[in-house]
Amino acid sequence: MLSVVPSETDRRTPVVVLAGFAGPAAAGAEYAATALCQEAPGTVVVHHDLKQLNEGIVHRTVRSATYETSDVLELAHGCVSCTLRIDLLPLLRTLAARDSVDRIVLALDPAFEAEAVCHAIEHVVVEGILGRVDGPAGRDVRIDAVLTFLDASAWLADATGEDTLAERGLARADDERTVAQLAVGQVEFADAVIALGPAAAGTEVERGKLGAVLARLVPDAPVAWVDDPQTLTAAGIEELLSRIAAHSRRGRVFDAHAPLLRGQPPLTSDYGVALLEFAASRPFHPGRLHEALDVLFDGVVTARGRMWLATQPDEVAWLESAGGGLRVGSAGRWLAAMSEAELAQADPDRRAMAALRWDDQFGDRDISLVILVHDADPNEIREALHWALVEDDELRLVERAPERVALWEDPFGAWHADPCESTESTLPIEDVKSPRGEAK
Repeated sequence: MLSVVPSETDRRTPVVVLAGFAGPAAAGAEYAATALCQEAPGTVVVHHDLKQLNEGIVHRTVRSATYETSDVLELAHGCVSCTLRIDLLPLLRTLAARDSVDRIVLALDPAFEAEAVCHAIEHVVVEGILGRVDGPAGRDVRIDAVLTFLDASAWLADATGEDTLAERGLARADDERTVAQLAVGQVEFADAVIALGPAAAGTEVERGKLGAVLARLVPDAPVAWVDDPQTLTAAGIEELLSRIAAHSRRGRVFDAHAPLLRGQPPLTSDYGVALLEFAASRPFHPGRLHEALDVLFDGVVTARGRMWLATQPDEVAWLESAGGGLRVGSAGRWLAAMSEAELAQADPDRRAMAALRWDDQFGDRDISLVILVHDADPNEIREALHWALVEDDELRLVERAPERVALWEDPFGAWHADPCESTESTLPIEDVKSPRGEAK
């Protein structure tokens, strides 16, 4: 794989993103930010405190080794996205223009998701900055690393639970994100991880299981185990950052057609933790799949991948779960369903990979899922998913009578989120966007 380390001609200001869930992890990110700005001249730390976001108020702090400024921002809509668009992105472009700023550290509030922030830096156009051409902040800054902090004693429970952020008092009542979604997403997007907590806080098995999960969730990310966040030093953090692999993602957001297994994760079981790959060259029966998905709620850290539904032959379905929550959404169209004009616009890498497995009847349609289990039987999951595939007589209908297949009951026809009891408040497909696809 080609290195994504910036070339010497890249003059954009580097950005280090610090992410950590509420509690010890957030405290660790704060200690790290303080150490970096005090001991690394030219480093500026930016932090937005979103505790009063419901009231439309955000507290912003910008500090370096020589100064600190604090401002109270009043936002009309009081949301995370307008905080990004109205203040953070323009601020990044402004700081990058200063000769005194060599590096920017973003100490993210727990309500911010590092992936969403990096996506916005690369794609959201910033307008109206005096002396600057309108464009995304990525014209002036580049993501050098995403460093995630986690509470070693609580992260696995958070990553496999069902609580919402609102239930924990960490988000507005209308925010449906789960704690597991945030916990898993923060780590999965990391270039490096710092696990916080004394060795005595957990048993050897508990720490071994957490290590096994991290080795499979972020196999290329260096991990540092730190007993006390107050012992974090700039030198220690810099050493960890120096061990990030040259091909690490560094803020890149992958779409649904990128390889599901990145890096070289262990494919054997360790402390009951294992990666399960499920692939099939025939579609799922939507009704049976809806029943089978229950196996992904217990003993599973995360599952994600592309699915072919018999009732939706043109559309790639994207599945993503974390803990007790799961969503199925649209990830665009199969290449085999595209017009010549659409194919010409498709990603060349995707087309090359599809050509290697192209089927004369169904083209690039297939199923590819990766499931990370920590306390579940992979064979039971595999059997449940196999049961959900169309049988031979159903496959003949898919081939010869797609108009009859279209009449099958399809729980995924408009949208889907689990637990099913919460689906009444799920936004319609056109209202929910993500880098990997549209929620359904």
